[in-house]
Amino acid sequence: MKQKNLLAPLADCLEDKRSSNQKIPFGILLILAVTAKLKLKTSLTDVPFAVTDAELLSELGWNVWDTERDLENGLFSENVMRRLIAKYDSDEFIAFYNRYVQEKLLPELRFQPTIHILDCTKIPVNLDNDNYEKAGIVQIDGETSRGYKLGALRGLLDDSGAVEEIVLGSIQTNDLELCREMLKNTACLKEQDVLINDRGFLSRDMMNLLKTERCVDTYIPAKKNMILYQEAVSLAKLSGKWSKHPNKKRTTQEIQRVCDLGEFWQSETPEKDVPINACVVHDTKDDTYAVFLTTDLYKTARQILQVYEIRPEIEEDFRQLKDFWKLEDFKSTQYTILRFIW
Repeated sequence: MKQKNLLAPLADCLEDKRSSNQKIPFGILLILAVTAKLKLKTSLTDVPFAVTDAELLSELGWNVWDTERDLENGLFSENVMRRLIAKYDSDEFIAFYNRYVQEKLLPELRFQPTIHILDCTKIPVNLDNDNYEKAGIVQIDGETSRGYKLGALRGLLDDSGAVEEIVLGSIQTNDLELCREMLKNTACLKEQDVLINDRGFLSRDMMNLLKTERCVDTYIPAKKNMILYQEAVSLAKLSGKWSKHPNKKRTTQEIQRVCDLGEFWQSETPEKDVPINACVVHDTKDDTYAVFLTTDLYKTARQILQVYEIRPEIEEDFRQLKDFWKLEDFKSTQYTILRFIW
């Protein structure tokens, strides 16, 4: 990170609110916190000891010279980070991450995605512990869960990607409602970009807004109970112009583009509804159908499907965050501390 000039900008993205103990540069505190996370340390008491290697300390240019304090008591107590975090609102840490990624990291890496994936994942906590601040409770498959929900916008470039922007809320929050303001205002979405969603974000109004106000095309699957889904399948059956699935492993599936489906899924102001096309997928093995919608009217059935099949990449991100980066490992129940650690 230092060699790519990604460490110094950390301190530019979060205001230093300390009124005392400023002998330790603010950037050092943030770098130690990042290092602790990279070492899978999720306790604030681990932060002061995140970097102990003399060679690395030298590379970072850190040295200590303090004649005013008894070194036997240490220059960095374990409560430094806790006192620092207490000075911030939890939303400031989310804004800090988003600002750093968008204004510093992506430009430095010359990374400007044009394809984005939006999805949410649940972050469960101990159901029996009701001390988790702002955690919600929800029924999932007949089981009660307590926790939070993370919404993430992932940008793609070739075979790599980055989580460009995040939002956090209670576990019971609807996916679209959690991410609504982000979709409206994020600087990550630019004209002519593509946004891939899952069914949790189905909204005629949001699809209209993204297309007309932000000039962003949406790719999203339809639900089977939608009239649009039923009409798309019926029109595909009637036309019968099927072609092979682009994925050679899906030998039993065939696809077909169906156009002008907008009238079958209307908002309260249908005169403002944007046109919608779809790719209908038919699995001949069990005679089932899937319908993938898009506002990009110039794509073939094959292209629509190839774009949407990128979506599982964000699920892999969530898996890695939980399995390898300890997204669900908590040492505190205070909401501000949780957001700082995330």
